[in-house]
This record gives sequence, C-alpha cells and structure tokens, in this order.
Amino acid sequence: MSNNYEERVTMIAAGDLQEFVPFGRDHCKHHPNALNLQLRQLQPASELWSSDGAAGLVGSLQEVTIHEKQKETWLLRRGVSDVGEEVEYDEELYMAGNMVIWSKGSKSQASAVYKAFTVDSPVLQALWCDFTVPQEKSEKVGNSEEIVEKCICILQSSCINVHSIEGKDYIASLPFQVANVWPTKYGLLFERSSTSHEVPLSPPREPLPTMFSMLHPLDEITPLVCKSGDGVNLSATSLAGVFGSARVQYVADYTLRIVFLNEEPSIVMTYDTVQSLHAVWALRRVKPEEQNTVLKFSEQAGTPQHVATSSSLTAHLRSLSKGDSPMASPFQNYSSLHSQSRSLSSPSVHSRSPSISNMAALSRSHSPALGVQSFSGVQRFNFSSNTQSPRRHSASHSPNSASSDSFLAPETEPIVPELCIDHLWTETIMTMREKNSQASKVFITTDLCGQKFLCFLVESQLQLRCVKFQESNDKSQLIFGSVTNIQAKDAAPVESIDTLLVLEGNGNLVLYTGVVRVGKVFIPGLPAPSLTMSNQMPRPSTPLDSLNTPSKPLNKHLGPLEEGVLLSPVPELRDSSKLHDSSYIDDCTFQQLGTFIHSVRDPVHNRVTLELSNSSMVRITIPEIATSELVKRCLQGIKSILPKEIAVQMLVKWYNAYNAPGGPSYHSEWSLFVTCLMNMMGYNTDRLAWTRNLDLEGSLSPVIAPKKARPSETGSDEDWEYLLNSDYHRNLESHPLARALRLDPLETSFPKDDFSPSLSLDSSTLLFTHIPAIFFVLHLIYEELKLNSLMGEGIRSLVVLLVQLARDLKLEAYIDYYYREYPALVKTSRQTCIIDQAQTGFMHHPSFFSAEPPSIFQWLSSCLKGEGALPYPYLPGICERSKLVVLCVALYILGDESAVSNEASHYLFRITSGQRKQQTEQDDNRYSFRHSTSVSNLAEKLVIWMTSVGFTLRDLESLPFGVALPIRDAVYHCREQPASDWPEAVCLLIGRQDLSKQACEGNLAKGKSSVAQVLSSDGPSGAEAEEDDDGMNDMNQEVMSLIWSEDLRVQEVRRLLQSARPVRVSVVQMPEVSDHEYIEEKENRLLQLCQRTMALPLGRGMFTLFSYHPVPTEPLPIPKLNLTGRAPPRNTTVDLNSGNIDVPPNMACWASFHNGVAAGLKIAPASQIDSAWIVYNKPKNAELANEYAGFLMALGLNGHLTKLATLNIHDYLTKGHEMTSIGLLLGVSAAKLGTMDMAITRLLSIHIPALLPPTSTELDVPHNVQVAAVIGIGLVYQGTAHRHTAEVLLAEIGRPPGPEMEYCTDRESYSLAAGLALGMVCLGHGSNLIGMSDLNVPEQLYQYMVGGHKRFQAGMHREKHKSPSYQIKEGDTINVDVTCPGATLALAMIYLKTNNRSIADWLRAPDTMYLLDFVKPEFLLLRTLARCLILWDDILPNSKWVDSNVPQIIRENRISLHATELPSSEDLNLETLAQAHVYIIAGACLSLGFRFAGSENLAAFNCLFKFAKDFMKCLSAPTASITGHYNLETCLSVVLLSLAMVMAGSGNLKVLQLCRFMHKKTGGEMNYGFHLAHHMALGLLFLGGGRYSLSTSDSSIAALLCALYPHFPVHSSDNRYHLQALRHLYVLAAEPRLLVPVDVDTNTPCYTLLEVTYKGTQWYEETTEELMAPTLLPELHLLKQIRVKGPRYWELLIDLSKGTHQLKSILSKDGILYVKLRAGQLSYKEDPMGWRSLLAQAVTHRNSETRTFKPETISAFTSDPALLSFADYFCKPAVNMGQKQEILDLFSSILYECVTRENPEMLPAYIAIDQAVRILERKEMSETFELWQIKLVLEFFSSRSHQERVRRNPNRGLFMNSEFLPVMKCTIDNTLDQWLQAGGDVSLHSYLSGQPTEESQLSMLACFLVYHSVPTPGQLSAGGLEGSVSFSELLLKFRRLKMPVRALLRLAPLLLGNPQSMVL
Repeated sequence: MSNNYEERVTMIAAGDLQEFVPFGRDHCKHHPNALNLQLRQLQPASELWSSDGAAGLVGSLQEVTIHEKQKETWLLRRGVSDVGEEVEYDEELYMAGNMVIWSKGSKSQASAVYKAFTVDSPVLQALWCDFTVPQEKSEKVGNSEEIVEKCICILQSSCINVHSIEGKDYIASLPFQVANVWPTKYGLLFERSSTSHEVPLSPPREPLPTMFSMLHPLDEITPLVCKSGDGVNLSATSLAGVFGSARVQYVADYTLRIVFLNEEPSIVMTYDTVQSLHAVWALRRVKPEEQNTVLKFSEQAGTPQHVATSSSLTAHLRSLSKGDSPMASPFQNYSSLHSQSRSLSSPSVHSRSPSISNMAALSRSHSPALGVQSFSGVQRFNFSSNTQSPRRHSASHSPNSASSDSFLAPETEPIVPELCIDHLWTETIMTMREKNSQASKVFITTDLCGQKFLCFLVESQLQLRCVKFQESNDKSQLIFGSVTNIQAKDAAPVESIDTLLVLEGNGNLVLYTGVVRVGKVFIPGLPAPSLTMSNQMPRPSTPLDSLNTPSKPLNKHLGPLEEGVLLSPVPELRDSSKLHDSSYIDDCTFQQLGTFIHSVRDPVHNRVTLELSNSSMVRITIPEIATSELVKRCLQGIKSILPKEIAVQMLVKWYNAYNAPGGPSYHSEWSLFVTCLMNMMGYNTDRLAWTRNLDLEGSLSPVIAPKKARPSETGSDEDWEYLLNSDYHRNLESHPLARALRLDPLETSFPKDDFSPSLSLDSSTLLFTHIPAIFFVLHLIYEELKLNSLMGEGIRSLVVLLVQLARDLKLEAYIDYYYREYPALVKTSRQTCIIDQAQTGFMHHPSFFSAEPPSIFQWLSSCLKGEGALPYPYLPGICERSKLVVLCVALYILGDESAVSNEASHYLFRITSGQRKQQTEQDDNRYSFRHSTSVSNLAEKLVIWMTSVGFTLRDLESLPFGVALPIRDAVYHCREQPASDWPEAVCLLIGRQDLSKQACEGNLAKGKSSVAQVLSSDGPSGAEAEEDDDGMNDMNQEVMSLIWSEDLRVQEVRRLLQSARPVRVSVVQMPEVSDHEYIEEKENRLLQLCQRTMALPLGRGMFTLFSYHPVPTEPLPIPKLNLTGRAPPRNTTVDLNSGNIDVPPNMACWASFHNGVAAGLKIAPASQIDSAWIVYNKPKNAELANEYAGFLMALGLNGHLTKLATLNIHDYLTKGHEMTSIGLLLGVSAAKLGTMDMAITRLLSIHIPALLPPTSTELDVPHNVQVAAVIGIGLVYQGTAHRHTAEVLLAEIGRPPGPEMEYCTDRESYSLAAGLALGMVCLGHGSNLIGMSDLNVPEQLYQYMVGGHKRFQAGMHREKHKSPSYQIKEGDTINVDVTCPGATLALAMIYLKTNNRSIADWLRAPDTMYLLDFVKPEFLLLRTLARCLILWDDILPNSKWVDSNVPQIIRENRISLHATELPSSEDLNLETLAQAHVYIIAGACLSLGFRFAGSENLAAFNCLFKFAKDFMKCLSAPTASITGHYNLETCLSVVLLSLAMVMAGSGNLKVLQLCRFMHKKTGGEMNYGFHLAHHMALGLLFLGGGRYSLSTSDSSIAALLCALYPHFPVHSSDNRYHLQALRHLYVLAAEPRLLVPVDVDTNTPCYTLLEVTYKGTQWYEETTEELMAPTLLPELHLLKQIRVKGPRYWELLIDLSKGTHQLKSILSKDGILYVKLRAGQLSYKEDPMGWRSLLAQAVTHRNSETRTFKPETISAFTSDPALLSFADYFCKPAVNMGQKQEILDLFSSILYECVTRENPEMLPAYIAIDQAVRILERKEMSETFELWQIKLVLEFFSSRSHQERVRRNPNRGLFMNSEFLPVMKCTIDNTLDQWLQAGGDVSLHSYLSGQPTEESQLSMLACFLVYHSVPTPGQLSAGGLEGSVSFSELLLKFRRLKMPVRALLRLAPLLLGNPQSMVL
C-alpha cells in the first residue's frame, strides 16, 4: 500500500472536467443544406459521374464505398483575433460529409458558428492556412511588407476550395489525387497519393514527384525539390553518384511520407516506409540558382526516349490547363509506352482490358495520369534555359542542348519549383526495427527552460521519442541532439506551461517537461487507473507493463472496442480471433474497469481532450505554474540564473508542490513558494520561526518534504520541542479549559522568542550551492518591484526572505540596506541559521555578485546629483522596468542621446547564466529606437522612445512619484509644444487627447472615421421634411452655421438653386388682352423662366458637392426637375404641355442630365459604394435615363465608377443611349485620370473613328459621343505627352467634313474637344515635348489658329478624306472659325505657366484695324486668356494690368460710357473696336480668375468687382447697342465666373448679391447659357457648402478650362460649340480646404484662432496672418506652417515643410482638426471677447487670496470626473472642521495649482509628499519608501539639467509649485533635527559604532540615514575617520563617500567626539 500512497502524493490536480462534444456535430444535423445534398447522393451513380465521360465506371465504384458511414474529424486551435492580441477561446474546424463548420467558443462562453461551408463532394480534409501576398507594386521602396490572407482550405477529391476571412473565394483544381495536404509558412503542401502500380517503373524513367506546393490559390501547383546531405539515400532511383554529394532534385520518392509539418520553425518530418526511418527537413523557398540546377539537371541524364515522353507530358499538361478534357490528350503516348507494365501490376483494374485501364488511369477520380497533370517529368525543364519563368524575374541562361530541341513541343513552358527541403536529421538505425513504425502523432514542445524537443509517437512500440533541437548561433539552421524514449500510448503538448501530457500504457496520465517527469495527473471525477485495476480484479493479473511492446502492432483502425481489449488485463485472449462474439469480454472487462482514458487529443493552450474507452470525451485543464505575480517573477528570475538541468528540477518540484490535489488557496501561494524554495536550499523550514508561522493550511503539507511524511518508528525529543513551540500549543495554553483543569504550563527547554538554537543548512539539497546567485536575483526583483507602487504587499513579503538569506550569508551591507528601507520589518526577525564554514566553499559565488547592494533609487539619486554611477545590473526580460527607468534618466538627465539608440548601453550591466548568451540578444531588438519622426529636444526623444518600448500612461501612474518626476517633466514639456505628426501612442502618453484622436482617425480606413458622425446633420427638420426634397437637405448645417454665423446666406442660396418646386409666373392681364392670349402670354413667360430653371442643377451640384454618404440599401434620391409654374392670385398651374405655344422638342433632355449629375455629386468620395449599388440605382422608366446618365458621370468624377464591373460598363454602352454613353465615357475617364489605362483606352477608341484602324468597319457613333470620347482620351492620358495620342488629336482639330452628312454638323465642338484633349495630353510640357519635334505641334496649332493652306496630312484617314464634302465648301484653306478655339486653348495648355514669350506673342491681340477685321471678337477673348495663362507669373491683380492687354488702337478709340451719339470715323470700324475691347478685357479678367482661383485674394477681388460693375453699367448705357447686348452679357458672365473662382467656397456677400441680381433677370437677351454661367458662379461661390475651394495646379486649370469655356449655349440642347456635359469637369479642380476645429471633449465644431505662415515667394516675404477657423486654408504648397494659437486652446503646430500629406489627409476627412480647451477657458462661442474666463479674473496675479478659489468653480477648469469628485469630497468645507480646515485649504490650493497649470497628474504626488511629511512629523514612518521619493523630487529640481532647462526657457510654467517644495523640505529638516537633539544622537552614535540601538528609535534613525545619505558603518570604518580633529579634515575624507555637506554638519559632532551640538 505504501507505494500507492507515494503515487498519490506526487499527483498533480487537473482543473475542472467538462464533457466535450465537437460543436460542429450538432450543428451539422440542423444545417439547412444537408438535405439537398442527401437527395443528390441518392441519384443513380452513373448520372452523377456522367459529366466526366468515360470516368463513369470508376466513379460509380467509388460512390458505392464512400457512404457506408459518415466519417467525422475536427481540429482545434487557439483563437486568433484580427489584430493579434491574446484571446481566450478555442476555434474548432469540424468536417463531416460535405460540410465544414468553423466555430468559436470557450469554457466561459458558448460556442457559436463562425462560418459553415458546404461543398459538392465529400470533404477529405479541411485546415487553416495563411497565404502571403507579396506587395511588389508598392510605391515606396521600404514598404514591401507582405499582406497575409488568413484562409480556410477545404480539400475535395478533385479540387481544393480556399476561403479567405475577407470573403475571397478561390477554387484550385487538383491535377492529381492528393493523399494529404499540409499548411506551411509559405502556402500549402500537397502529397500526391502514390498508387501501388507505380512501384515497378522501368529503370530509365525518372520517377514523378510526390510532393507539390501551392503558394497562393491563384498560383500554379509546383513540385517540391530537396537538397540532401551526403549519406541520405533519398530514393532507389536517385542518381546521387553522378552529381556529387549535395544535389538538388525533385522529391520523387514514393516511399517518403510526410508525418508532420510545422510553420515556426519551418520543418517537415517524413517517414521512409522502406527503411522505416523518420527524417527531419527544413522547408524554405528555393534559391534562384537551385531552380536553374533543377531545370538543367536532366540535360545530362536525358536520353531521347525520355525527352520524347516528357514533351508529350508537357503538352498534355498544357492542354489540361486550357480546360480540355483529359481524354483526347497526347498523354496516351505515355500510357501506351507503359501500359503493359501497368496493367499487369495494377490490382485495382486487372479485371478489365488494358484499354479501359488507360482510360481509368486518366479519369479525374482515379489518380489522373499518376499526377502528371501538373508535372511532366524532370526533363520538361531542360529547354527553359532562356525563357523567363512565369512568376520569377530571373531568367536562367545556359546553352540549350541540341538533343532536346528536336523533341520539345514549342509551346511548353516549365513549372518552376517554389519550395525546397533541406535535410537536417535522420533517426539512427536500430537493430530491431518493425515494419510499421510510422509516427502517428508528432509535435514540438518546449520544456520549462526553453529547450525545444521534437516528439513523435510510434504507436506500434508504445514509444514517444523526443529529440532535443536548438538553433545554431547564427540562427541559420537547427541542430538536432540525442533521442530520448518515453514509454507512452499517447501524448499531447501543453503549450502554455511548457509541458507535455503522456498517456502511459497502463492508463496513467503523466506530465513531463521535456524529458523530465513532473508527476501524475489526478483527474477529479475519473478513477485513477492503477487503483481500480488492482483492487477489483477477480483474479491476479499479469502486470500491465507487459503490454508496452505488444507482439502485434496496434492498428489504428480497430474500433474502440478492440483497443479497449488490447489494454485489458486478460493476456491469454489477446490474440484470439473470436473476440467479437465473446460475451466474456463484455461482462468481465468493461464492468470491472469502468472507463479509462484511451487517447489524448486537441491540445490548445493548457486545455486538452481525453478520449475515454466508452468513446465519450472530456476536456481538462492543466493548471498554471503560478498565479501570483510575485511568485511568477521570482520563478522567472531564479530560472534565468540557474543551469538548465537544475532549473528544470527546481520548477518540477515547485509545480508538484503547488498543484497537489486540494492545492493551496490563492493567498498562501507565496508562503508555499518560500517554504518550497527554502527547503530546496537546505533549510529546515518547520524549525525557522517565521516560516513556521506562514499561513499554510496544513502546518506542513506532505508534499513539501515527502521524507517527513513516513512516520519514523521512534520519536525524538526534537519532535516534542517542536510541538511545544507550535502555535497550536500556545493557543491551547491560554485556552480557558486549560485553566479550568489547572494544567501547569509546560516549560519549554528554550526561551520562546530569543535566539533558538542555531539551525544548520543541509548542504546536499538541490539549490544549496546556488544560494548567493538566487539571493542576488531576488534582490534585483525586489528593486524592480519597488518601481511599481502597486506591488507594496509583495515587496514586504520578499524583504523578509531576503533579510533571512542576507543574515545567513553574513552580508552586513545588505542587512543594513534592508534595515534602512524597512526598519519596522527588519528589527522583528532575528533567527539565524548557521552555514558550515566547510560548506561555504561549495557555494557558487557568481561573478556578478556585488558586495554593495545595488539600489535603483541610489543610482537615480547619484545621477541627479551629477555623480558618476556604476552600470546598474538587470535581468533581461524580468527587470524591464529598472532598465526603462535607468535609460530614461540617462537620456533625460544626463542628456546622453545614445543611451536609448544602441543595444543595452553602458548604463546597464546585464546578468545571465553563462549558457544563455544568444537568446538575450534578441530581446533587445524590439527596442531599437526608430527615428520615425523628427525630434528636436531630449524631452521629445524620451517620450517617443518610451512609447516605442510600449510604455503607457498606466505604467507611468504606477511608478513611484519621485522616479516618475523626470518623465512627467518631459511629458509636460511635450504637452506644451507637441508635433502634429506624432503617433497616437505618444499623444496618449503626453495627455493630448486632441492629438491622439487625430492620430487615431488618421489610421482608420477612409469612410470608417467617426468624423462623418461628428459633422453629419441630424436629418431634415420638420419643416423641410414636409416639402419636396430639393436635393440640398444633406448639407452640414452645423459647420455652415459656424462659417456664416451672422446671416442667412445659406438659406438664400438654397432658395435660388432649388428646382424642385414650381416657379411663380406673374403676368398682369391687360384689359385689351383676351383670355386665350393671356394664357399664351403666361406660358411664354413660363418658357422664359424655364430657361433659368433648367440651368439651376449645375449650380446645385457645386453647392452640394461631396456632402452625403449614401445608405447602401437605398437608392440615391434624385430631386425632380419641375418645369411647371403657378400663377397668382389663384395659384393656378401653368403647364408647357397644353399645346398653346410651340415648345422646342427634347428641351429638358440636358437639364435632366445635369440634374442627375448634381444628385450624384452629393456622394462623398469616401463613401462605401459597390458595383451592385450603382446598378441598383438604375431607374425603371425610360424618362429618367438621362438622369441616370448624369448620375454615372458624377460617380466617375468622385472616383466611384472604378468599382463598376466591366461587364456592366459594356452593358450600358450597348444600349446605344446617347446620354448614357456620354456620361459613362466621361465618368470612366475622369476616374482614371492620367493613368493611361489600356482597358479604358480601348473603350474610348471604339467611339473615335480616328483611333480605329483604317480598314475597320465604320461605326455609327453619335457626334456628341465622339466629342465625349475625345475628351475622355485627353483625361486618361493627361500630362503623359503620349506621342501617338497627341498626333491623332492634332490631326483631329482640323478634321475636314466628310463626303456624306458625317462630320458636318457641330464641327466646332469636335474641334474644340480635340484641342482641349491635345492640351491635356501635353499639359504644361511646353517645349520639352520629347519625341514630338517632327510633329511641329506649336506651328501646326498656330496655323489652325490664324488660317492658311491645309498641309497634307499623313494621317491614317487619307482614303476617307479624298473626296470633299458635298455640303460644305471649304477649299484647301483651313476653316479658322472651326479650328481656332481648339488650337488656341491647346497652345495655352501645352505652354501653361511656362512664361514662354515667343509663343505668347503669337497670341497677342492684333493692333491694326486691318488685322482686327480678320479675327472674330470672341476669339480675342480666348487669345488673351491663352496668352495670360502662358505668362502666368506676369498676371497682376490690378486694373492697370488688365488694361495693358488691350492694344493701343483700341485703347485710343474707346467709347466713353456716357456718350449719347457715336463719333463717326471713316477708317475705323467702331463696332469692331468696341467688341474687341470688351472681349479682351473679359479674357484678361478670366485669366485673373484662373491665376487667383480659390485664393480669396483681396486685390484680385476688388479689381474684378470693379470690371463687373463697369459691364453692368455698359449694359444699361445708351451705347450698349454698338457693342451688342449679347457680347456684353457674355463678358459680364465671364467676369462673374472669374469673381466666383477667386472667391470659391468663401460665400462672399458682394458676389452673392451680384449673382442674385443676375438670377432675377429673365427676359430679353437672357438665354439658357447666361443662366448657366450665373448659377455656376453662384455654385462656385458656395462650393461644397463652403468646404471646397479651387486649386491652381495644372490639371485643375485644364479641368476648369473645359468647364468654364466662355461660349455659352444658346438654348438647352445646344452643343454646337461646346459639349454641355463638360461643364461638370470643375469637380476635378475642387479640393477640400476647410479646416474645422472640433472640441475633443464635446465633439462639436468650434471656433479657434489659427496662425498661418506663408512661405516667401518672389512677390512677398514670409508672412504670417491670423484666421479664425473654421476657415478655408490657402493652397497648401504656399504655406510653411499652421498653428492653433493659445491661450484658449492647447497649441498645436502642423509643420508643412516636412510634407503636406498629413494635412491633406485631415482635409480629406472633412477637415476635422481636434483641439482641446485649456483649463478655465471658455470657447469663443460662449465668450467671444474672453472676459468671462476664470483666469481673466484677479486670481492670475497670484494674490494672497488663493483660497478664495471655490471648489464649485472647478467644473469650468476641467471635465475630468476624477478631479471633480476630488473637489467634491476633499475640498468642500463642512461644519465644525477644526484643524482639518487647514488640510482642506491645502488640498484646494493644490487642486487649483494642478488644474491651472494643466498638470492634474501631479495631484497624487503633491498629496503623497504632504502625507509623508505628516507621518514623519508624527514619527510613525515604518518604511522609508516615501522619504526616498521626496528626496528624489528635491534632487531633481536642484539637478543641473533641470536648472539648464529653466534657464533656457524662462517663461515656461513651473512644473511644481515653487512654494510647496521648500516648505516641505524645511519641515523634514526640522523634524529630523529635533529628533537628533531629543536623544536621537545617542542612537545614531551607537549605530555608527556598530552597537545595537533601542527599538523605539529604529524607524526615525532609518529616516535620518536615508534622508541624509549617511554611509554604512562598514564604509565609515574603511574611511579611516577615527583620528579626525577638525571639520575640514572630515570634509576631505567624506569627499569619497559623496555625502552632502548639510548632512555632514549634523554628523560632525558625533564623529569629532565633541559634545557641543552643531545642529543649527
């Protein structure tokens, strides 16, 4: 029995037991799709398979066998979250039949299905796999990280389905039958199932590969190659002899099976079925040179016969990949070659004739062509020597071998291998080897000390073989060690605690770590197998161990019944075949055995499933090593310092002690740890007073010292003494019963509390020799814990242990040190244990052990004082906080910038146990300091470094306040002046929520930002909801009301631009007018008004630009275009369709197109829109087709049309609807601006005859569609100077009219479009048009502009234009009226901003009357505009410059406005001059508009406004008829547009008044085109609701030229001179420039003062101006920096000299800039003048009435709830406070101080200092911890580095109140001095002389020693201070001890021995 007891003792209790059923099993039954699939399975097999032709036969055979029983399998893994943080749940992947179910769940939460997949044929395997998609096309060079696609792969017999988490699905067909598929680090690895008849291949053939890889579902499946070492025989046919030792070849050995594949490290384990050996290989990507070797390999071995077969294989493969059926493939070649051998050897088809067998071999269901489909023999690669491989860019050059060329099919192309395996290890060959010893389970496990083992379970021998392996020092390869065998029936790793669980043959579960046995696992609820068997057997049985190597290997496929039998203790029956019908077994075994564990599976983290013999499953949890933080730290530290073997033993002992059944409760974990540790060091813990009293539940659990558990026969006296000294005895003595019985108190043989007889240590124990090392490590952990103010409890527990060890090791310095830290604790424990001098020699004193105790506070203190300090020792990975603090101080106080940048610096001394060199290096790589952002000073450097190391605010809060002070100081610095581009973590650390929120928004994907919510309006209010939707409801009211807060201009704009309500038609009926005529009159009036209504949508589109995020489930609302009217007084409806007047046909056609564009442009570019939604918006009825066409164009302009599927685009174009084609072509081109996209080019070319080959059929493309397509070409090729395109477009400007009607109408607009497109293609290239000099572009354009003879064009369309047009007689001169506008603008765009004088002079207005007569006045406008755009830098915003464009002849003869009759003149045509004058002025004004577009330039505005006024006067002047009303109206419209361009987005009131005035003019000359211009001006003025402005970049100017072309249509369907759809291209010039400050606390927009600094230019110096945001910023390239100015908001600087990308991203996300109000300030809205802020009141002058600060007012200062409640509870006076009032006042003033200085985080520090000083005054300080902190604070403020900073930056706020610290310092000094005078000097003297001091004085003495940094008595005696007589001598001697003078003054009387006290 005793042996049983022993077993029970070392058991480990497993966590609670849960029944386990795979979740998928249940879900499968209810999954909807199962039914349909069953139906399908019931179909006759032949039908199912007939799709594969002749494969039917084999198929039907397969059908029969598959569905006998539904097989289920499942995998479990640790939950993987998206971001990669730790998550506590399991993921399960369950497969059964055709279904795969992926579920997630954990112990605490129920499982839920995450995804379920159903496939067409039974699932063979399902697995998780991550594919990497390399980013080759990334813009930046450094940004080449790979994107990982997390996928699930489902293997079926003929294909594999891959589903990624993002929702991509791939199906890859498999060219061979797959036996197994494995996930690897790189992709998937397939094993081809090798069929039996592959074995006798004829010798000359190279065998086919058996392993293949697929790196991505879209990649080809490629064979695997291997590089074998010397002695490895890979395969029988290997040609290793020929090629030397290590050669690269295909893995073609069918005897190799993969048994295991691991991702990290990437290794493969294979099993050789012939030699019965396991081998390990490293899996990696192939190197290019290896690819070449493999590809060239067969050239040397190839014989013609091989090559022939190979070529047929390749051909076969190609035909397959093209989708042909494999039937008619050249593969039959190969079949016939080998058909004899195959049909003889193949058992599966020997019943049929050979021909069928060939067919069968080819069918997909059978192994198709033996897996040749993706592979065709090695020889297939030999011709690839100079072709490039499909995916890699390395061509392998080698001479082509002649023999192969003659045979190879020309189209074949090699498949290049992707992955390679390198041989690492093969197990040694043993003498007795069983055939079937393949590993059934393989895993990698780590032991408790980080050594890795590869374990494989050989079930047939019931062995678990463990191979130790490690990385070589250079990390390049793995080195394998020896094999250890563990007897095991099953095993599974327990990752989280570095152990593995082994199921022994007798059914015991045992825990191992590596190969060290930890102990049995006791499972509550399951009987322990050994007990049940031995007790309940009816007759003695053979020992179970005989089962470990059964004579017959276990076959995995026996049912659970037989496995149970095999383990049953009935050996005689074991091999009988009659087991099945033996009822004896059933009766005997199962009833007696009950259930036992028969396998372990699915280990995840620390959970594992046990499969029981009754086939139920339970899941158990293996307990953790330790739960308390303190114990974990200590174990980690001790482990890191001990040799590995000892460390493992130590951990095993601890684990057994801690997890014994009925283990300790949480609070006693530490006690258990101490006892366990000290026992291992050789202490007798139950003899040591303090350990004896530790609160263990049992005074001594038998676990800890098993040897005590066996009672000895004879008791000893010690036992009695022990009992008398026990607490139990003491309690009993004082028990009332004892008194009642008058029991005499027993005298113990030694006094209770005094020194007990000395105890000696047992030197034979495990850790005895390592005591010094362990002590030192624990001391460092103690120092580390001091840096965490939350671990106070743990520190006290640890000190007790340290003091004991220090005493026993006789380390005086350490004892003194602990005494100073914890005077109260140290004095209580006195018991020493004696260590024999003889044994001390055995102790191993490590090199890093220092006699002086390392103290982190001491180290900081000497740094602050500027004394040198030794490197501080630290344990990598354990003392991370110490390391951090040391480096922070080195950087910030000592100013050493290299401290944090290089590896662990010279401030740290790293402690490791000898063997751990290589592992520690890698810990530090994480800490490499990246200079991601510019860092100006140390504070910024410190803060950025700390976040890069992962230091957060919570960590800062748990640092003690003295240590944290330098860091807080740096944080405070940075908070005042942060950079705007710091990452989010830094901003959080420095407490700038505004910045961190900004950074956080910046990281979010577009469209996901919360910005949209901040600035979205809360739906239409009640009034609007009732009215019809006018398309302007979604504007952001909140921001607009901030921008234009004084008036209702926005409502006015809405009123002017709405087109959804009927217009008011007021015509007065004259008495003589009949009713019928009156009706006609009303309708004519309505027709006039409709010209205006139809022009409104264009302006509305500008006003609502990008203001709406559509809901993807609803169609976009498009407001109606209402062309009816209402006539007062009766409000009768007036309609144009009454038939009373003639209405032009299709009048509203273009208007509804514009209406559609306006609606579509509301959609913001950041919206989430997909192809389906675009199609979903397609209207049902045909009348709305025009609107939809406009909607499509709008989607192109805001970039969404790229999402429309190509299929849908062609769908729309084939409808042949003219408007849809126009909208679509322009939209697609705008979306692909400047990309030269080939697909779009093809799309456009179909619509442009000139781009089609001359022989192509003539397509009948509507003229307007051709115009749109030409502009489209210009957009797609914008700025590319593409030669062919430019050449065609140049010819098209002058395209002659054709012989029939074609090209005759509206030629002007086509020529203009070609000119604009040519200008866009060569935009701004000027004279450097590379490769186009032979085209003579400028000369040709000049000719088009001024006329002359046509040149013979060598174009492609010679044939077409041979015969002249029958309609138009042009002759052989150029028709300038057609070609001039296009050519002029093309010149302007090509030479845009080039300041090229010679070209500009071509464009001068002619200065003689004769020449003026030759030019249309309208063209003068274009010429002037073009000339000014070329001479961009000469444009000046004043009227003098505008007039300078007018030639002298016109200037001299201008007509004054007020002349009544015309001066007559013979030689001058005054009319021509007048028209030329106004057009030239208008052209100059328009160029002014372009030059200052979006700049709100005041001078330009004034100048243009003056000209607008002039033109309005001209219109009403009597002389207007000379110039012509039409011309004046055109010029006025142009000037108005120019004004609107300059003031774009600003909503300027004067321009709005002009626009409103023009809106009201509806009669007379006002046609549709003028209305269009005026409302475009109005739209530009309020572009995007004030959020957008215009840019002056080249591409913007090109777009604006198309949109604002100054010839306006005469009526609504007029496209003769300019296609109306182009008016919308202004969108390409709009850019978001509104900056909206949003208060980060309230999340609402607010006003903020901005200071904008302009870069200097040639016109002005660097200047600064102040703007009140929200405001439109100037163009970003003009700016140097923007700063949010104080004093109300925290300052914030956006520096644009580093690049504008950050500001651009802010602007593109609605321009939200988060700002934060400073304490005590009110926003500008609440307090415009700044008179109400609290700090504006008298408080600022720091007058004596600080306490007038009322706690109630704090809410104005801060919104922090913690501070508010602090004010509430600690600062409000209550009744009869008495002396507490003083504390309240103090708290109030501290709070006030913190809040006004904006550093509330200092509040706890202030209070802690105050409390500490109060405790010291009461002499109650039992720990000197706080005193140390105060000391550090004082030293920081007096440190040199701090003084420097203050001197450099005198006006920066003080970090702590200047008055508070001196007061505190003074108080401490006084208290300690009083103590010294009141008798403290005596105890101080006895301390210094080394005599014991009285207990009452101990704590004050410690305070004095710490505060004054008094050296230890040891140091003093070493200093030779005895003979000193004078103070000066002392000073000299103390210089070495670095003691401050003021402390020395207090010590001097004692040291000099004179009684007069020198305390002042």
